[in-house]
Amino acid sequence: MIPRYSRPEMTAIWSPETRFRIWFEIEAHTADAMAELGIIPKEAAQTIWAKGRDAKFDIARIDAIEAEVKHDVIAFLTHLAEHVGPDARFVHSGTTSSDVLDTCFNIQLVRAADLLIADVDKVLDALKRRAFEHKFTPTIGRSHGIH
Repeated sequence: MIPRYSRPEMTAIWSPETRFRIWFEIEAHTADAMAELGIIPKEAAQTIWAKGRDAKFDIARIDAIEAEVKHDVIAFLTHLAEHVGPDARFVHSGTTSSDVLDTCFNIQLVRAADLLIADVDKVLDALKRRAFEHKFTPTIGRSHGIH
């Protein structure tokens, strides 16, 4: 997003910080599901949430890791492991990078659409108000652009 052409709320949806936060939530929810199925320890899923929930993801650090490993999700997971510790070995279990990327993209699209729909609703409310305000305002009739 080019900030000068977008509102801060829309730009924030597409920021790296938001993308990585969503990636974390996808991974943490996946860990919850895997723990429920008995595939990973429940304590590991709890640790992933506890240590990742408030983690500040360092964009420069992730970019530096990506420059070395040449893979965006591996770079993120490596950085996440720096926050989570040994239980990070259970993160991304049973998923693919596409699972994370596609799900994140869909979440971002829904958030962006919700923002746009809310704005359309505001425009419709304003148009309705103005229509009633000028319901009896005399106007010149036109046909083919001619009075």
